[in-house]
Amino acid sequence: MSTINLIGVHECKPDTKSRVALPAALKRQLQPIVADGFVMKRSVFQPCLELFPMQEWNAVMTKLNGLNRFVKKNADFIRMYTAGVKMVDVDGSGRILIPKDLAAYAGIRQEIILNATGAVIEIWDKQKYEDVINDESVDFGALAEDVMGQLGHNGDTSIS
Repeated sequence: MSTINLIGVHECKPDTKSRVALPAALKRQLQPIVADGFVMKRSVFQPCLELFPMQEWNAVMTKLNGLNRFVKKNADFIRMYTAGVKMVDVDGSGRILIPKDLAAYAGIRQEIILNATGAVIEIWDKQKYEDVINDESVDFGALAEDVMGQLGHNGDTSIS
């Protein structure tokens, strides 16, 4: 399985049926995997949706299926993590449908942002995305140091 590293932040407008035309730059990146389909779900930490290429979703589910479901917190987590999950395909016109229940969860209205975050695409209401990105209570420099500061220059955690 190859690693998917999607790039870009794309502004889009859903049509009256909640279909979103994938921007050309994103469509080109998805070309090798579009036939496999996608899974759309609610994000765990933010009021947005996540679009997983099927191979990435299968990798996540392999991990979840390894959890002991006789441990209540594991069963609860799996149920909540997969709540509202939908399979979606790119139609012949290069569009994806955002199911109504998921659009309502994310508060998607007129304009949306497709934010490629490596192997997953976040789907945001544009205003909510801008609010999160421009949140002055988050010190991005400190966050970067906390998250990335322990990594070596090659991306590993060993000390060179």
